[in-house]
Amino acid sequence: MTEHDLISLWTKARWHIIMSQLAPTFLLTAVVAFLSLGLNGAELSVRIGAAGILLASGILGALAQIAAANEGLAIISDLRGLPAASALGRSVIASAPWINVVRFVTPAVFVVVYFALLVALFLPAA
Repeated sequence: MTEHDLISLWTKARWHIIMSQLAPTFLLTAVVAFLSLGLNGAELSVRIGAAGILLASGILGALAQIAAANEGLAIISDLRGLPAASALGRSVIASAPWINVVRFVTPAVFVVVYFALLVALFLPAA
C-alpha cells in the first residue's frame, strides 16, 4: 500500500473512533438529565432498563473504539515500514502513543461513570 492509501485508512479509523463515542456519550448525558428529573425514583424495572441500555451501548462503543484503535495501530505500523514518510505520515506515526487512550482510558472512564450512575439509580440519596 502507498502512504496515501494508508493515510486514507487512518482517516476512516479515526472517524470510526469518533463516531463510536457519540451514542454512549449521548446516553450517559441523557441519564444524568433524567436523574435530575427523578429517574432514580422511577419503577425498578425502568431503572434496570436504563442501566441495561447504558451497559449495552457502552460495551458496543468500547468494542468499536478498541477495534478502530487496533486498526489504527496496524496502519501506523505499515506507515513506519514505508521509506521517507511525508509530514502528514510522520504526524500519524507520532500519534501512536495516543491510541492507547482510546483503547484503555476512554473505556475505563465509561466504567467509572457507569458505576457512578448505577449508584445514583439504585442507592438512596444521602
